[in-house]
Amino acid sequence: MRPGRTIFLLLLIAVIGIQFVPIEKTNPPVTDEIKAPEEVMKVLKKSCYDCHSNETKWQWYSKVAPVSWLVADDVEKGRKHLNFSTFESLDTSVKYKKKDEILEEVQSGDMPLKIYLWMHPSSSLELPQKATIEKWVTGKSRMLN
Repeated sequence: MRPGRTIFLLLLIAVIGIQFVPIEKTNPPVTDEIKAPEEVMKVLKKSCYDCHSNETKWQWYSKVAPVSWLVADDVEKGRKHLNFSTFESLDTSVKYKKKDEILEEVQSGDMPLKIYLWMHPSSSLELPQKATIEKWVTGKSRMLN
């Protein structure tokens, strides 16, 4: 057999084989969902909830390794850092700190992640959505001025 064909077959077997490596894709119960104004909730659900809540929409590509590993890891890390499904169970001081972090991430453009936006371009945060987050966190909006 030619070396090129052998390498192709080995790669094909590896790609098929890794599909059987189990990963955890769960949505635990929502216990203490964040309480925020309706316009803020719309922004959070559109742009944040897939990684930062127990309401992840596991898309088709989250079932195909090795992409599934990246998606599951991102969701696990996202929920660990900030989970809107358990937000209200946090101490008040922690909630304020988390809200400040949300604003910082949104203003810097670090969230949503660029890799997430490739598959979910409608989750991008435009200036009005960023202003909504800013007003929610600070009580005023400077972004539209």
